[in-house]
Amino acid sequence: MQQAQIDRLRAAVIPAQQLFIGGRPAPAISEARLDVVSPIDGQVLTSIADGDAADVDAAVRRARQAFEQGSWSRAAPAQRKKVLLRFADLIEQHALEIAVLGVRDNGTEIGMAYKAEPLSAAGTIRYYAEAIDKVYGEIAPTSGDVLGLVHREPLGVVGVIVPWNFPLMIGAWKIGPALAAGNSVVVKPPELASLTLLRLAELAAEAGLPDGVLNVVTGRGSSAGEALALHMDVDVLAFTGSGAVGRRLLECSARSNLKRVHLELGGKSPNIVFADAPDIRHAAKVSASGIFRNSGQVCVAGSRLLVQSSIYDRFMAELLDATAKLRVGDPLELTSDIGAISSKAQLRKNLDAVAHAEAQGATRLVGGEQIRVESGGNFMAPAILTEVTPTMQVWREEVFGPVLAVTRFEGEEDAIALANATPYGLASAVWTASLSMAHRMVRAIKAGVVHVNAYGGADITVPLGGFKQSGFGRDKSLHALDAYTDLKTAWIAL
Repeated sequence: MQQAQIDRLRAAVIPAQQLFIGGRPAPAISEARLDVVSPIDGQVLTSIADGDAADVDAAVRRARQAFEQGSWSRAAPAQRKKVLLRFADLIEQHALEIAVLGVRDNGTEIGMAYKAEPLSAAGTIRYYAEAIDKVYGEIAPTSGDVLGLVHREPLGVVGVIVPWNFPLMIGAWKIGPALAAGNSVVVKPPELASLTLLRLAELAAEAGLPDGVLNVVTGRGSSAGEALALHMDVDVLAFTGSGAVGRRLLECSARSNLKRVHLELGGKSPNIVFADAPDIRHAAKVSASGIFRNSGQVCVAGSRLLVQSSIYDRFMAELLDATAKLRVGDPLELTSDIGAISSKAQLRKNLDAVAHAEAQGATRLVGGEQIRVESGGNFMAPAILTEVTPTMQVWREEVFGPVLAVTRFEGEEDAIALANATPYGLASAVWTASLSMAHRMVRAIKAGVVHVNAYGGADITVPLGGFKQSGFGRDKSLHALDAYTDLKTAWIAL
């Protein structure tokens, strides 16, 4: 990846985008459109179709037809594997093009976007392609005159709604296992970042995925998203996003056909540094990266930092040094460590969160202001807030921006109480040289992921999901297949 290649792709004209239904582009029935505004410079990049309930219905009908026709749903797992492996190869072949397209759309720094979006998506599709012909049914331990079989079957039509921070990576976590299991899929991308998922659908068709098996309906959440959630012929809905929308989707399930709903709803993840952390400087550097990369727009971001009092001053000095070395800049420049905030509305929310925290008594140690205003884009200096207490809003509620809330603790019990003092439970981290301490903390922290002497890096082989109000269901790993398959018992008298 070279800067000249990135600059060439940056200059490419992006044509007006359509929906993708039944294996080909299609206009919205209403012909309505939405402008795509780049967070890098505030300029209109292109436009997308503003799909609504009629378009969702058309996509679901095509998905159902494809499922019932059976060329994908009843294909041998080895055959689905071949197509999905071609799909993964095509994503990799077009990785830089896709990454630059995504950065222009949502502002993630290119170094992160390249790995976390197309390369991650290709790896995810390949993982489930390789897995699906190795997943077996069961034979029950019955008496000799009965044969009890347990079959795994695809559910039918899967609705997928993904967020704007990593639409391709998170989309693949859901699309990969759903397709591998034999389902048809209708994706509703975020209106702030739809371009890469539309490109993904084109590559799937090129790889040989039958028409109608993967469909993409762009548009607003209040219209296209809600229509997908309310549709009577969608069998399961997989969502990553805010808690408020997750609750709305559960209501939609109850109001419609009681479709299964799998929710990953973000977090307020604690990053806990004990005095015996093996390498204070390394822990500080990783902690800064764990909240500030992608401008803090990461569901598992370590947005709450807990530091043991005896090393607090030393650690904070290292943290400030690590933060100062992170360059906020044009996300399509390889020298930038942090890119743009996804939208002006999100930037305002982040700035307001810092101001509100100060009003509640927190101390702004560094950052927290809009920068690079002359660019026309949405850029913010990473903010570190100290003297934060569990009663403060910034401690309990997700900001989804480059805002770090810091407090100190005395001992293990204090750390556990502070770590669990939010409604969320998605991710966490513990830094300690004590194996016993690490195991105790893994047990005590109420979160779906606990990193030890690291923050991030968990790959596709392990599940991701939350406790408490971080939702339920799991993305990634073989466990994700459970969301897109059903169990059927055959009880056979011999």
